[in-house]
Amino acid sequence: MEIENKTIVAISTALGNGGISIIRMSGSDSLKLASQVFSCSTPMENFEPRKLYLGTFSYDGISDKCMAVYFKAPYSFTGEDIVEFQCHGGITITNKIYESLVAIGCTPATKGEFSKRAFLNGKISLDEAEGIIDIINAESESELKVSYQLMQGELKNKITDIQNTLTELLAKIEVTLDYPEEDLEEETTNNILNTITHSKNEIEKLLNTSSLGKTIKDGTKILIYGKSNAGKSSLLNSLLSYNRAIVTDIKGTTRDTLEEVFIYKGYKFILIDTAGIRKSDDIVENIGIQKSKDMLNLADIVLFVVDSSENLTQDDFDIMSTLSDKNTIVVINKCDLKQKINLDKITIKNQIKISTKDGTNIDKLKDLILENVIGKGINNNSLIITNSRHIESLKSALENINLAINGLNNFIQLDLISIDIKNAWLNLGDITGNSDNEKIIDDIFTKFCVGK
Repeated sequence: MEIENKTIVAISTALGNGGISIIRMSGSDSLKLASQVFSCSTPMENFEPRKLYLGTFSYDGISDKCMAVYFKAPYSFTGEDIVEFQCHGGITITNKIYESLVAIGCTPATKGEFSKRAFLNGKISLDEAEGIIDIINAESESELKVSYQLMQGELKNKITDIQNTLTELLAKIEVTLDYPEEDLEEETTNNILNTITHSKNEIEKLLNTSSLGKTIKDGTKILIYGKSNAGKSSLLNSLLSYNRAIVTDIKGTTRDTLEEVFIYKGYKFILIDTAGIRKSDDIVENIGIQKSKDMLNLADIVLFVVDSSENLTQDDFDIMSTLSDKNTIVVINKCDLKQKINLDKITIKNQIKISTKDGTNIDKLKDLILENVIGKGINNNSLIITNSRHIESLKSALENINLAINGLNNFIQLDLISIDIKNAWLNLGDITGNSDNEKIIDDIFTKFCVGK
């Protein structure tokens, strides 16, 4: 895949009123074109790279006192000459500067074209580019952390190490096949089996982090579930620390599901308040009740809310019977009131007493939820796989490695084993871009905004 010989331009900051806006150019003619519209005490051809210069941008009646900076190839983000203008952050002036640069010969950049050029010039790998996307879109500290690891090339380094091992195996096989008179096949087969088993273990370690990775990236769906007036909506408000749901003493107040996101200790949670489960003659309420039941299949954690100031009812027991295979925490609400509930009749062992009225144990409930999500003994500094594309590539590589191992154990010819190893190498290369899969490359960079 080759880079078109053109100088591109885009507005790289969000368009709106602000302190500054940045218009970015990249290409071999960047400095020459920029010098046609920017003037200061130092001619642009004498600009020192990576140094800001104050001057005036002027073209066709539009002027702005602004800053310009030059990044000389190959020491730039794209690996090409880059010029950036930092102008006053107004919508009109930003657009006019951009339009002026197009008018003098720049080509409008497409989505992700700057990052794509960085990839094609060997400045970043595909997974590092995806790390940039993830940093921009991160909604929690944990997501930001794993995105930064990706952008810094931690996954690329791990994948490259595994690919290098597979390359060495392919070389050993080639030597064995080229010199059959040396009778090295049995020794080579044993060496390959030991080495490729190690590669398999490394891939499995990465895949084992994907469950936590999915939680970090997508968030954990927490279903607040129970009978009417147990305090479900009050619990939603308490976890959010503000009044999001309407709370009344009237049964059936909540008639539809209500979703809100909250961040706790760097992790993202999606709270889902539901209609109270009970028998009702109200058509609209029954629709909400059925929707609540349907949400059980989508929940990662169920908070089964019971009213401790009352005896358990048949509704409570009916609900409990549907939760035997769910990851459930029994939230025993209203512990500030006189207790009537018989806890021995609750068959679910994971329990906590709270009060949404005075806030008793709300933070402890949050910690209990967090513990359910991330478990114990998680190494927060380890590489975590969050990207579904990476997961599928790792699974495909693992499948091909297992085929190679099975073939070795069944004394299949080495030239056939090498096909499976090569396929595993290509699967891994799809992650970093080291496989020349143009469709994957194009798909990734269309996810970027224009100007990145």
